[in-house]
Formats: sequence, structure tokens, C-alpha cells
Amino acid sequence: MVTRTSQERFRTDKGVFDAFTNKNLYELKKRGYFDELESPIFVGKESNVFSAKRGKKKVIVKIYRVQNCDFKRMFQYIKQDPRYDFLRNKRREIIFSWTQREYKNLLRAEKGKIKVPKAIAVRSNILVEEFIGDSEPAPPLKDAYPENPQKFFNALIKEIRKMYKIKLIHGDLSSFNILNYNGKPVLIDFSQGTLTKTPNSEELLIRDVNNIIKFFKKLGVKADFDKIMEKIKK
Repeated sequence: MVTRTSQERFRTDKGVFDAFTNKNLYELKKRGYFDELESPIFVGKESNVFSAKRGKKKVIVKIYRVQNCDFKRMFQYIKQDPRYDFLRNKRREIIFSWTQREYKNLLRAEKGKIKVPKAIAVRSNILVEEFIGDSEPAPPLKDAYPENPQKFFNALIKEIRKMYKIKLIHGDLSSFNILNYNGKPVLIDFSQGTLTKTPNSEELLIRDVNNIIKFFKKLGVKADFDKIMEKIKK
């Protein structure tokens, strides 16, 4: 019987990971952040999201694909964040900073008691975070409408308000990156998250709120944009 090495087990069908990513996955595994990758939860153009075993529990492993990422678009977003004003327009530096930024945003959100996955580890283009769900991952809002839309909407606005209090804007809120976990919202995908002192933060907050209002309007929730913004900022 042939026994594959840990590195070889990361070489999935159709060559999803390059050698650099394989090495980083192996290092994270060696340090105990996860045992084995399991099922793909999301496979996109720029990133792949997997569930992974960690003892008797599960974690999420998010991998940004270095060769596929639109680093020019990423740079346009991240260069306005004062935490990354040192960043040069170079592919790898941008992608690694993008991943690190998501990690830092999750840490900040967790300290602010916002319902987000706990950040566990980051290495170059890979982020390890808490698994949200039971045996299966919690579904995104777009696939699992809440039984009580008004209650869910109110809870979501509270989370956005808590973020604003710690000077953090999600920047990309939609029904794709809000999980419905047991009828309560959990916010994910913080790579576009930025500080309120960032020049375009107000624009991003307005977009977030408009996206939420538009989605919940379809579910019968009536919300006034100005009143919601006032509630978030008070």
C-alpha cells in the first residue's frame, strides 16, 4: 500500500493548489491549526473555502489563489486603508496583505463582541477560522431566509452598529456573506473591511446598509434608510 505524504494529500484534483500554497498548508497543519482538509464549501475565481478537521471539531480554511486574484482591484480597495499605506503595487504583497487584513478585521470584530467566526491563524494567502454550523456549515442568508425576517433584520442592524462603535465597516455586506445560524446572523468575509477613518468608509457603509434594506424589503421588512443610519451611528 502506498502512503502519501501530508504535502501530497494537499495536491487535489486538477491542480487546485500551487507548490507555494501546498507548502503553507503543510506548515499550518504541522503547527496543529487543522488536521486534514475535507469538503470544499465554496470554490471561486479568487479563493477556495474548505472545511477541515481539527481534532473532533471542524475549522474553515480559506485559500486565496495567488495566480487568479484580481490584485489590481484589491490594491484599489486596500490602499485607502491607513493600516496599509505602506503597501506597494505588487501582486504577492497585496494578496498577502489582503488575507492578513481579513484576519485582523475578524480579531477586531471578535473583541467588539460582533457575531463573526473566530480568527485562528493566517499564513501568506491562507486564513484559518472558526467553523460556523453544526455537522454542516451554516447556510448564507441567500439560501436560508429567516423565519422571522424583521427579527433577523433588527439583529443584523445591531451587529452593524456594534461594528461602527469599534470603528469598523464591513464594506461588502450582502446575503452572500451573512450566515443564518439558528435564526441569527453571523457575518463573514471581512477582506474588504476597513476602519471608519478610511476615506471611502462612509461610501462603503452606505452600500452595506442599502444592500441589507433592499434584500429584506423583498421579505416584507420596511426600513427607512436615514433612520437606520441614525441608529447605527448614535
